[in-house]
Amino acid sequence: MKQMTEGHVGKKLMQFMLPLLVGNILQQLYFTADAIIIGRFAGKTALAAIGAATPFLNIFIFLMIGLTMGASILISEFYGAKKYEQVKETEATAIFSGTIFTVFLTALGLLAINPILKLMQTPDDILNQSVQYLHIVIIGLIFSFLYNMLSSSLRAIGNSVSSLAFLFIASIVNIVLTLLLVRGYGLGVTGAAWGTVISQAVSAGLCLLYINVKIPELKLRLTALKINQTLLKKVITYSSVTAFQQTFLYVGVLILQGAVNSLGVNAVAAYSAVTRIEGFILSPTNSIALALTTFTAQNNGAGLWARVRSGMQSAVVMGLVYCLVISVMIYLYAPFLIKCFLPQTEMSSIALGVKYLRAISVFYLLPALCNAYQGFFRGVGRMQITLWATFIQIPIRISVAYTLLSRYGILSIVIGVACGWICMCIYGQIKYLNYYKPALE
Repeated sequence: MKQMTEGHVGKKLMQFMLPLLVGNILQQLYFTADAIIIGRFAGKTALAAIGAATPFLNIFIFLMIGLTMGASILISEFYGAKKYEQVKETEATAIFSGTIFTVFLTALGLLAINPILKLMQTPDDILNQSVQYLHIVIIGLIFSFLYNMLSSSLRAIGNSVSSLAFLFIASIVNIVLTLLLVRGYGLGVTGAAWGTVISQAVSAGLCLLYINVKIPELKLRLTALKINQTLLKKVITYSSVTAFQQTFLYVGVLILQGAVNSLGVNAVAAYSAVTRIEGFILSPTNSIALALTTFTAQNNGAGLWARVRSGMQSAVVMGLVYCLVISVMIYLYAPFLIKCFLPQTEMSSIALGVKYLRAISVFYLLPALCNAYQGFFRGVGRMQITLWATFIQIPIRISVAYTLLSRYGILSIVIGVACGWICMCIYGQIKYLNYYKPALE
């Protein structure tokens, strides 16, 4: 565990961020390994089916991540203020209420699969496979919630290494199972789905066992899983805005997927590969934002305002340096990356994927700034600012993409995303300057 309230700011952020980065990359492996194995051994249609299903699934996953993120910010504040009893009570409240909510969410998801996929204009030749994949993975949402809640609690008290180790084990389990079920037994998308669910159950179980044995600040018994009404209100205040933001973001992604679906199976397969690659590309900026949130929340709870601002500055520098390097790398090696997902014979899909990656790489400096602002404002408890930033960028993404779709095809998605990022950066900078204006005066 790490106290973020002392020591060199940049060093603390880097030490905490690196395990988060590796963890984010491993998290991407859950779905990227599926995509590579499916694309190679089950074909373009199966890859497109998972690609069409992913935006719908992400709404549920990131809704839960939003809920756990809000609770973890509150845990960080209590931990920074050394209020350890409130740390444990907040975790218990979040787990108990979150489990109930996840069960409800699972039922809702199962009912909504068919109507939503049809609304997204999912091509008929991949619709059934998308439905099969989603049925299995949505049933396993409870394991995803438990892992994300427990691992975010560990990160909130400065422990970003332990959950990484469990995620590494689970990622290996996922890859081995998916290879066995897809290549060995020919189960296609259902094999990939079962590999994902089982590996998530493994990561949740390991995390729970470790906390109960090694972390007294978070150790819980079944009798302690009850709701503290006062803390529940705070958890809801923090979590509901973050969860709503994540949901709104991925509803926007879902609508964009509908635009891609209208371009045909080649475009869907290319976009499926691209989104997996972007998951890895943007992992460092997301990890920096997560580290900044914990750093900011702990120092905010301790009243160390100068460290809060120094942390923001360090996070921006780290993000910009990384994104400058990765932009050049992605532009140069886009063909190699796309061919990892698709056979050489699928030249149309490969060409579309390369075109998309090279175009979007020009704008990769923008997420470094966007994510830094998001991490900062989450850390100081100004969730409404992060929510409005999403409200601004998503409608812009969608309106620009659909307006240009008939003329520019898949590149219209790139233009829409870039316009959304630009507006989000401008809004974040204005709010950041206004946040510190009273102090400067």
